[in-house]
Amino acid sequence: MTFTGTIGKICMFPLSAIIRLCVALRIHPNILTATGVCINVAAAWALGLGEFYWGGAIIIIANIFDFIDGKVARELHEETPFGGFFDSVMDRFSDITLFVGLIYLYAEKGRTDYVIVTALAMMFSIMTSYTRARAESLITKCKVGFLERPERIVLFILGAFTYRMAAVMWVMLVLSIFTVADRIYYTWRELNGGIKVEDELEHRLAEIREIRMATPRGGRARTR
Repeated sequence: MTFTGTIGKICMFPLSAIIRLCVALRIHPNILTATGVCINVAAAWALGLGEFYWGGAIIIIANIFDFIDGKVARELHEETPFGGFFDSVMDRFSDITLFVGLIYLYAEKGRTDYVIVTALAMMFSIMTSYTRARAESLITKCKVGFLERPERIVLFILGAFTYRMAAVMWVMLVLSIFTVADRIYYTWRELNGGIKVEDELEHRLAEIREIRMATPRGGRARTR
């Protein structure tokens, strides 16, 4: 078994117990989702006060609820289209709340540069989700790009526990920009018959090579 597989099994042990408890109590998955959002508000409050360690710990607790709500829904046979929609919308609220907490912190400290970086990171993080949602109304799938919500949450936690949140905002901003751009390009490519720019360029180069081969050395192409 791999190292990451071992870590996964260790983490799943307490989570499985929580899932079984929620199923036994028949707690509705939407309640778990809403609870996770409320806990993320507390995390944002801690971040806004500069209590990064506590903020990181609370984010972990909040995302336990975000992880188990789908599992509980499956066990209770409560998986519905509205449940998926509600979970997705609440995830956006949770993400925005964390960014707002940091924006408040940097505004209080008079760090306009960090306020701008965090605001841009928030904007492109939202656009990461929006570009996928809008693309998948036009094409089958659009999961390209590196930085999705799980990666953002991991970055938030790392930034909180290492007290390097400003650096994390820069990383999140850059990776989010690339992810949005990648999804825009991917959607354009799929809507245009799946033609890759690389393939089109190769085709053009082949045409140029053919023209050069048909052209006599030291002169123009023969005409008839």
